[in-house]
Amino acid sequence: MIEIRDAFPGFAVREVEAALAFYRDVLGLEVGEAMGGFRFALPSGQSVFVYGKPDHSPAPFTILNFEVDDLDAAVDALNAAGVVTKIYSGEQDYGTDERGIAHGRESGMSPDICWFRDPSDNVLSVLRS
Repeated sequence: MIEIRDAFPGFAVREVEAALAFYRDVLGLEVGEAMGGFRFALPSGQSVFVYGKPDHSPAPFTILNFEVDDLDAAVDALNAAGVVTKIYSGEQDYGTDERGIAHGRESGMSPDICWFRDPSDNVLSVLRS
């Protein structure tokens, strides 16, 4: 058995500098360079490592969820920063409204949630559980 000191999640992006600017300037996370990429700390204190991969293909699922107290304000702030929050439509609209918010709390089935993409097309969300 190995002796594990700590663990941290990580994910790839196409361009480290573009991703660093997005996570720092748009999402307001504190970022710092690390191991050729960067790290940011979540409010829980957990560190997330982001690294460059030029042939990056985004996962077909949400890789990171950000809990917020005011979902409408979070979506407004994302939209004001130029982030598109209506990323699903047609067969994959998940019951989202014109702003991209799925109001799951009304049905008791899921949280109110809104998805968006980072500059590498990784799917992220803001949600109110």
